[in-house]
Amino acid sequence: MTHENRECNKRICQNRNQNKEAGHLCFIRPLKNVLPAGDRVLYVFYDFETTQDTRFSETATLYVPNLLCLQQYCSKCEDVEDVERDCVQCGVRKHSFWDDPLGSMISYLCESRPWVNKIIAIAHNAKRSIYSLF
Repeated sequence: MTHENRECNKRICQNRNQNKEAGHLCFIRPLKNVLPAGDRVLYVFYDFETTQDTRFSETATLYVPNLLCLQQYCSKCEDVEDVERDCVQCGVRKHSFWDDPLGSMISYLCESRPWVNKIIAIAHNAKRSIYSLF
């Protein structure tokens, strides 16, 4: 930010590089709209199916995951629309986990992949899912 863009009685926020009121508390840097280098990244998209048969209280039921569906891609297969087609780098691109869906997905994501230095997992409807927090 140049000196001409400064405003009186305001400070430059170190995280946003913008004029902000004195006392502005900004602790989280905004996300950059830049994808990481794609050649060593595995992208995973997942969705839970749940039952609501388990009573949590008199007025609430518990969401119990009974199925997790997952699709993945890497830089080698990101332009291949047919997810049924295996990738030479990331392998099978479509998975379903029935028994212990959350534990099975975590175990799957923790498998050794020497070509990967980052896994980005994105949940369908993440804003409403408690399972998107890990």
